[in-house]
Amino acid sequence: MIKWMILFLDILAYVLRSVICLFLICRSLKLEKPCLRAGVLCVVGTIVVVICTGLMNITPFYQGILMAFVIAFCTGQSQKEKLRMCLCISIFYEIAVSFWEFLLSAGLGVAWGSGVFLDKTALSGQAGGWLLNLFLAVLALFVFKHPDLTYKEVFRLVSSVVMAGFIAVITLNSQTVLDIPEDTMFMWMILSVILMMAVLVLNISRQYEAEKELARLKSEQAELLERDYTTLNQAYSVNAKLFHDFHNHIGVLRQFLKNEKYQEAAAYLDELQEPLREMTDTVWTGDETIDYLINSKMAAAADRQISLQAEVEFPRHTNIRSADLSAILGNLLDNALEAAEKVNPPEQRTISLTIRRIHQMLVIKVENHFAETIQAEHGQLKTTKTQKGLHGWGLKSAQAAAAKYDGTVSTDYEDGLFRAVATLSYHGVTKE
Repeated sequence: MIKWMILFLDILAYVLRSVICLFLICRSLKLEKPCLRAGVLCVVGTIVVVICTGLMNITPFYQGILMAFVIAFCTGQSQKEKLRMCLCISIFYEIAVSFWEFLLSAGLGVAWGSGVFLDKTALSGQAGGWLLNLFLAVLALFVFKHPDLTYKEVFRLVSSVVMAGFIAVITLNSQTVLDIPEDTMFMWMILSVILMMAVLVLNISRQYEAEKELARLKSEQAELLERDYTTLNQAYSVNAKLFHDFHNHIGVLRQFLKNEKYQEAAAYLDELQEPLREMTDTVWTGDETIDYLINSKMAAAADRQISLQAEVEFPRHTNIRSADLSAILGNLLDNALEAAEKVNPPEQRTISLTIRRIHQMLVIKVENHFAETIQAEHGQLKTTKTQKGLHGWGLKSAQAAAAKYDGTVSTDYEDGLFRAVATLSYHGVTKE
């Protein structure tokens, strides 16, 4: 009877641990697809493994290895490319769980002066495992209620737990209450060191991935800026050509007017104006690049039957570089144009651009109507574009540029209105 009760408790304990591991993997790897199916498979697989290993008297070590493979398979079956990372996390998760279960059981044994807490075949031996399950449940609840945890906060938490385990196993090795075999203590000490090394390697890997992403952002931002500067140079070339031929155009117009051919003169003026339709005389900021960027986006909006209203209050002579401001403003306006173009009827295609300075803070706000369903995951917006390439990097590029000035780019949406707000700190500079 006791044997079947212990088997039932083992099944409950391992199911709980597996589900928590599944949740932590989905959250840490930001898996795009829902994990409901993976959770069902994980529960079923866990029950099968625990029953089979329990009836066959397989050691907890091999039982943990099998559980790690089950969790990794169930988690990574929706995204094959992340299967290796799922397996890595699940293996070290099982090692950490077994390690802390041993520490808690040994701690109870030292406190009560009895080694029965280390006996897994006794009901008392389940106490340490269920204390650990309680801790894991609290940890999962904490992570669930704090979806905005930063990587540094998570790394600090995991490092603290691993370091506490290492100190605990060193302390346990010097106690004299329980008679724990030396090879067992040596094994757990080695595993505690392996856990610390795993956390360090994971941190290094995460930093490498962050550096790669930053390099991609810089490359994408440079490409966007090159596109805008190329368009600007082309517009200036057209303008220079027009002024170069200005005396010829004046002669033609003078001839039309002299012969009272007013309609021909008007048509000729329209023809001259066509190449410069996107160029206007509006000065928004005093920065030629930014002014052209706003004017060109307004012209593009007009071509798409989009109403773009701008209110600009821009500080002069600041440390904000034109290239960074172009990356932020260009990306926000491009996203707004793309979203507003899909809105029907055309009368509802509106974009509002507001640039304000508040003390030493520059605030850029872009609002637009949208028609498609906005998809978000783990607090980040997902691109609705199906093609690969630069899609989905617009906001990240803007965020990278804003971060140079201790700024942020935030987004929110409600009632069919999307809002993107960029804030940048600045200070004045002396113009030579």
